[in-house]
Amino acid sequence: MTFEDFKFDEKLLDGLSSMGYTKPTPIQGQAIPMILENHDVIACAQTGTGKTAAYILPILNKILHAEHRHLNTLVIAPTRELAQQIDQQIEGFAYFLGVSSIPVYGGGDGATWDQQRKALEQGADIIIATPGRLIALLAAGTIKFDHLEHLVLDEADRMLDMGFYDDIVKIINYLPKKRQTLLFSATMPPKIRTLAGKILQDPKEISISIAKPAAGILQQAYVVHDAQKGIVFKHVLKTVAWKSAIIFASTKETVKKLDTVFQRSGLQARAFHSDLEQQEREEILRAFKNKQVNILIGTDVLSRGIDVEGISLVINWDVPPDPEDYVHRIGRTARAETTGTAVTFINERDQRKFYSIETLIETVIPKLPLPPEAGEGPEYEPQKKRAISGHGRGSGGGRPGGGGRSGGGNRGGHGKSRGEGNASGANANASGGDNSGRRRPKRRRGGNGGGGDNKGNTGNAGGNTGNTGAV
Repeated sequence: MTFEDFKFDEKLLDGLSSMGYTKPTPIQGQAIPMILENHDVIACAQTGTGKTAAYILPILNKILHAEHRHLNTLVIAPTRELAQQIDQQIEGFAYFLGVSSIPVYGGGDGATWDQQRKALEQGADIIIATPGRLIALLAAGTIKFDHLEHLVLDEADRMLDMGFYDDIVKIINYLPKKRQTLLFSATMPPKIRTLAGKILQDPKEISISIAKPAAGILQQAYVVHDAQKGIVFKHVLKTVAWKSAIIFASTKETVKKLDTVFQRSGLQARAFHSDLEQQEREEILRAFKNKQVNILIGTDVLSRGIDVEGISLVINWDVPPDPEDYVHRIGRTARAETTGTAVTFINERDQRKFYSIETLIETVIPKLPLPPEAGEGPEYEPQKKRAISGHGRGSGGGRPGGGGRSGGGNRGGHGKSRGEGNASGANANASGGDNSGRRRPKRRRGGNGGGGDNKGNTGNAGGNTGNTGAV
């Protein structure tokens, strides 16, 4: 199958050809004909499968052949980064078409608000918006959806995790009842089914490789004490062929501390988190895409909010709280049928979580031997019951309860900061502690992180570096 088989307009095919698109991915092959036939669609596809093009291409083709041009399509996305990237993809696909799009998101200053408002008043074919800013513009009467024909919910499961269910329902009340609705989600939990039942009409369903990593990803793991992570990290950088890497951690406090340690070690690394201004975040992503920075450090927001080709290495500094998040993290590499390596550091506290990941993806991930300079690590015994305190060698004893996600780790979706969790103490253990969101008894802080030299560049993070165990 090729894109010519969809009978797209020649100008759209020219745009695809100029971008190097030759044949559709499985999600595109199934979704595009359904969308062209005006069906509502609910599609479950993992990250990196090309689902953005799966809905954008048929919508662009339909806009080209519309009798009247007006605000045609609303795409709702969970984060500003994803909204911007969708807009950039539309710009590329529509290069020869004269179809316009506007990203609408919060986080900027008053000038950003005015710029978005004026752009909307001038008109556009497609709006890509985050829920919060869109509701504000609707309340101000800036946007009218009287002639809207398409609604797309992208990363719907992440939006619900972030607490946007009520906002989405409120937005839909502003839309015409006669429209085509497309829902794309990486996972399909019951709450997504409930939402789909309310907003879709007799939808066609698509499911592509649910919760399974791409075949091109070489998955590896190291079972470590927290203080050994830095030594193993340096070993990985030396032994794996890589050009660009992403380091994932479960809290932004860990991200910040790793950034400090990596900078001291002379690595070309930058941290990406919600405390940065929007302009700073855009500059960091631009530098990463342009290979001016070759290591990006971030939380799970990055696992869904970044689309960069050529990432050859993903390192999970800690095991993610949810098995699905693991799939999204490592899905940043081996995109578009390329290959990549994903490495996970598993401390004693995270072993049960990692076993859940292996169960979900039906794969036993190889546990590689530690390099000699790291010493002996713990045994991988995920079924073993462990003491609540969870002290590993040089681990610093973790941190008091509250968990990795803001709001005490609530996954019920009542707070809108789900992706950028806050550690519950000012001196949170940067090795990730226990980020599962469970309450844990208060305990005294242990150890000094293995007795490092406090400079953060000896292989053991000691003293006041926050026990990152980093280089």
